[in-house]
Amino acid sequence: MRTLHLGLRVADPERALAFYTAVGYEVVGHVPESPSGQLTMLKLPDDEFVTLELVYDPTATVAVGAGGLSHFVIQVPSMTTTVAALRGRGLEVADPTSPDDSADFLTSWVTDADGNRIELVQWPPRHAVGLSGADWARQV
Repeated sequence: MRTLHLGLRVADPERALAFYTAVGYEVVGHVPESPSGQLTMLKLPDDEFVTLELVYDPTATVAVGAGGLSHFVIQVPSMTTTVAALRGRGLEVADPTSPDDSADFLTSWVTDADGNRIELVQWPPRHAVGLSGADWARQV
Protein backbone atom coordinates (compact mmCIF):
# COMPACT_ATOMS: atom_id res chain seq x y z
CA MET A 1 0.00 0.00 0.00
CA ARG A 2 1.05 3.62 -0.42
CA THR A 3 -0.39 7.08 0.08
CA LEU A 4 -1.65 8.50 -3.21
CA HIS A 5 -2.60 12.08 -2.36
CA LEU A 6 -4.13 14.37 0.24
CA GLY A 7 -7.63 15.79 -0.34
CA LEU A 8 -7.89 19.29 1.13
CA ARG A 9 -11.29 20.96 1.57
CA VAL A 10 -11.22 24.65 0.54
CA ALA A 11 -13.74 27.49 0.94
CA ASP A 12 -12.91 29.37 -2.27
CA PRO A 13 -11.49 27.34 -5.18
CA GLU A 14 -10.02 30.31 -7.07
CA ARG A 15 -8.32 31.71 -3.97
CA ALA A 16 -6.98 28.26 -3.03
CA LEU A 17 -5.71 27.61 -6.56
CA ALA A 18 -3.95 31.00 -6.63
CA PHE A 19 -2.23 30.19 -3.32
CA TYR A 20 -1.13 26.65 -4.23
CA THR A 21 0.14 27.65 -7.68
CA ALA A 22 2.11 30.44 -5.98
CA VAL A 23 3.63 27.77 -3.72
CA GLY A 24 4.66 25.94 -6.90
CA TYR A 25 1.95 23.34 -7.52
CA GLU A 26 0.85 22.64 -11.10
CA VAL A 27 -2.69 21.74 -12.16
CA VAL A 28 -2.87 18.21 -13.54
CA GLY A 29 -6.64 18.06 -14.03
CA HIS A 30 -10.14 18.97 -12.86
CA VAL A 31 -13.22 16.97 -11.97
CA PRO A 32 -16.08 19.49 -12.16
CA GLU A 33 -18.64 17.27 -10.43
CA SER A 34 -18.09 14.41 -8.02
CA PRO A 35 -19.85 13.15 -4.89
CA SER A 36 -17.23 15.14 -2.91
CA GLY A 37 -17.63 18.35 -4.94
CA GLN A 38 -15.41 20.04 -7.50
CA LEU A 39 -11.89 18.58 -7.50
CA THR A 40 -8.64 20.12 -8.71
CA MET A 41 -5.67 17.76 -8.91
CA LEU A 42 -2.21 19.25 -8.26
CA LYS A 43 1.41 18.14 -8.18
CA LEU A 44 4.74 19.78 -7.54
CA PRO A 45 7.26 19.94 -10.42
CA ASP A 46 9.42 17.14 -8.98
CA ASP A 47 6.44 14.87 -8.22
CA GLU A 48 5.60 12.22 -10.76
CA PHE A 49 1.96 11.98 -9.68
CA VAL A 50 -0.83 14.06 -8.16
CA THR A 51 -0.12 14.69 -4.47
CA LEU A 52 -2.79 17.27 -3.55
CA GLU A 53 -6.47 17.43 -4.39
CA LEU A 54 -8.38 20.67 -3.70
CA VAL A 55 -11.98 19.80 -2.81
CA TYR A 56 -14.66 22.48 -3.11
CA ASP A 57 -18.29 21.79 -2.21
CA PRO A 58 -20.44 24.88 -1.61
CA THR A 59 -23.17 22.68 -0.09
CA ALA A 60 -20.91 20.97 2.46
CA THR A 61 -21.87 21.32 6.09
CA VAL A 62 -18.36 20.50 7.31
CA ALA A 63 -16.40 23.62 8.23
CA VAL A 64 -13.33 24.24 6.11
CA GLY A 65 -10.12 24.25 8.14
CA ALA A 66 -11.77 22.45 11.05
CA GLY A 67 -11.34 18.87 9.88
CA GLY A 68 -8.46 17.96 12.15
CA LEU A 69 -5.61 18.45 9.66
CA SER A 70 -2.48 19.45 11.52
CA HIS A 71 -0.26 20.13 8.50
CA PHE A 72 1.33 18.58 5.46
CA VAL A 73 4.96 18.70 4.42
CA ILE A 74 6.79 19.74 1.25
CA GLN A 75 10.45 18.92 0.77
CA VAL A 76 12.46 21.79 -0.76
CA PRO A 77 15.99 21.60 -2.21
CA SER A 78 17.04 25.00 -0.81
CA MET A 79 15.20 26.72 2.03
CA THR A 80 16.80 30.08 1.24
CA THR A 81 15.77 29.97 -2.42
CA THR A 82 12.27 28.65 -1.66
CA VAL A 83 11.49 31.21 1.04
CA ALA A 84 12.72 34.05 -1.17
CA ALA A 85 10.62 32.82 -4.11
CA LEU A 86 7.46 32.41 -2.02
CA ARG A 87 7.88 35.82 -0.41
CA GLY A 88 8.47 37.25 -3.88
CA ARG A 89 5.05 35.88 -4.83
CA GLY A 90 3.48 37.71 -1.89
CA LEU A 91 3.16 34.77 0.51
CA GLU A 92 3.90 35.10 4.22
CA VAL A 93 6.56 32.56 5.15
CA ALA A 94 7.97 32.06 8.64
CA ASP A 95 11.69 32.51 9.13
CA PRO A 96 13.41 29.11 8.83
CA THR A 97 14.62 27.30 11.93
CA SER A 98 16.61 24.11 12.45
CA PRO A 99 15.20 21.21 14.48
CA ASP A 100 18.73 20.04 15.30
CA ASP A 101 20.50 23.44 15.34
CA SER A 102 22.36 22.63 12.13
CA ALA A 103 22.70 24.81 9.04
CA ASP A 104 21.49 22.14 6.61
CA PHE A 105 18.33 20.72 8.26
CA LEU A 106 15.78 23.54 8.07
CA THR A 107 12.03 23.93 8.43
CA SER A 108 9.64 26.80 7.82
CA TRP A 109 5.88 27.30 7.66
CA VAL A 110 3.33 28.87 5.30
CA THR A 111 -0.44 28.94 5.86
CA ASP A 112 -3.18 29.13 3.23
CA ALA A 113 -6.30 31.32 3.48
CA ASP A 114 -8.31 28.44 4.97
CA GLY A 115 -5.81 28.02 7.82
CA ASN A 116 -4.11 24.89 6.46
CA ARG A 117 -0.48 24.82 7.52
CA ILE A 118 2.32 23.63 5.26
CA GLU A 119 5.72 22.74 6.66
CA LEU A 120 8.63 23.27 4.31
CA VAL A 121 11.60 20.97 4.98
CA GLN A 122 15.16 21.08 3.68
CA TRP A 123 16.75 17.74 4.58
CA PRO A 124 20.44 17.54 5.44
CA PRO A 125 22.71 16.06 2.74
CA ARG A 126 22.35 12.32 2.17
CA HIS A 127 19.03 12.14 4.08
CA ALA A 128 16.42 9.84 2.57
CA VAL A 129 13.66 11.48 0.53
CA GLY A 130 11.17 10.92 3.37
CA LEU A 131 11.01 9.91 6.99
CA SER A 132 11.92 6.33 7.83
CA GLY A 133 12.75 4.20 10.85
CA ALA A 134 16.34 5.46 10.58
CA ASP A 135 15.14 8.87 11.80
CA TRP A 136 14.19 7.29 15.14
CA ALA A 137 16.92 4.64 15.42
CA ARG A 138 18.77 6.64 18.07
CA GLN A 139 15.65 6.78 20.27
CA VAL A 140 15.38 2.99 20.68
